[in-house]
Amino acid sequence: MKGEGGGGKGEGRFGMGPAANETDVAMMRRALELARGAAAMGEIPVGAVVYETATGAVLGEGANLRHTRKDPAAHAELIAIRAAAARVGDWRLNHCTLVVTLEPCAMCAGLIVNARLGRVVFGCADPKAGACGSLYRLTEDARLNHRVEPIAGVLGEESAELLRGFFRERRRAGGGE
Repeated sequence: MKGEGGGGKGEGRFGMGPAANETDVAMMRRALELARGAAAMGEIPVGAVVYETATGAVLGEGANLRHTRKDPAAHAELIAIRAAAARVGDWRLNHCTLVVTLEPCAMCAGLIVNARLGRVVFGCADPKAGACGSLYRLTEDARLNHRVEPIAGVLGEESAELLRGFFRERRRAGGGE
């Protein structure tokens, strides 16, 4: 299961923390599908799924839509969390897990705390903007009213390769980000 990212938080700055489970891996596979769909639309390939931790029921999904919507806040996590909150009929999602292909940024980490998500699982680290261990540990900050320790590295290499391939192709085509 280690190659699947099921062994916990992986290496580096993330250390050892809680372990991913089979549902997390299955949901990460779905998030990767959503990310591929975003890439096909010219969006940065990031996908996210919110599911009910106890049952595995999917409550919300999202993919990056910043360019499509011309909205700087249209991150995959935000779209998935909003959909889940609407479906549940409550802004408190403490009974839910967010699975996302890329480490959340500061905006999304703040939303994770404010939505009171119970668990956060991500694929690859984001050394330029990651707020769940790479640059900041916003979701674990003891000064905030809610904390959740992220589970990093679930299908991390597959998530990272999807992003690398997207940007490699974009550079080849003369585009930028």
